[in-house]
Amino acid sequence: MDTLEIISLLAVAGMALHWLNQQDRRQRTALLASHLQPFQIERLMQQLTEGYMRALGEDDAARQAQVLQLQEEAEQQLARQFQDLARAWAQLPAPQARTLKLALPGIDKVLPQATFDTRRIMQIHADGIDRAVRNVACQSPRDKAFTVMAEMFLMQHSCHWFCRSKTITSARNAPAHCARTVGQTPRCARPSDVSPQSGRHRASPHWPAVRRPPSRC
Repeated sequence: MDTLEIISLLAVAGMALHWLNQQDRRQRTALLASHLQPFQIERLMQQLTEGYMRALGEDDAARQAQVLQLQEEAEQQLARQFQDLARAWAQLPAPQARTLKLALPGIDKVLPQATFDTRRIMQIHADGIDRAVRNVACQSPRDKAFTVMAEMFLMQHSCHWFCRSKTITSARNAPAHCARTVGQTPRCARPSDVSPQSGRHRASPHWPAVRRPPSRC
């Protein structure tokens, strides 16, 4: 077999691998979309992010507190709906719920250890959002807003991971949402803003494990 034939075979194999990956991603995206459809999770996340950014950009502390207080109903709705989503997701068969660490079609069947069960991670996110909304760490309203945002973006990262694979998601998604405070450089929702429980269970190159002592009221 000459060099040209080898190159041609590699090209065909590459195109076939790309097509299989695309099919797998479409199936995963459709599965996630079908579970999200009964809820308003995406709308609530957008509403909260916009509300938090508006509040954190306020110069007046009283006005900031007022805008943050207005987000409480949406926070509670998000926490309830994500718990419901996690319970529904937990009913999936294990093969459907496993996400890829490598973007190779069929690897979940050949090497199950190269996959991760998202049923567990969805419940971790649901619990993390719930803790942040209930403010079990007794944070200030401003810090609570950053924690809720960090939990939301961490959950969003996992959803991208489920649809595309860890390697692709980690390369393309490094969430950092910033708010400029008066006289300061922008303050971003960072990995360290998630609760210690969420940080312990969920690590990636852009969302490292959190090691901070829990706050007490």
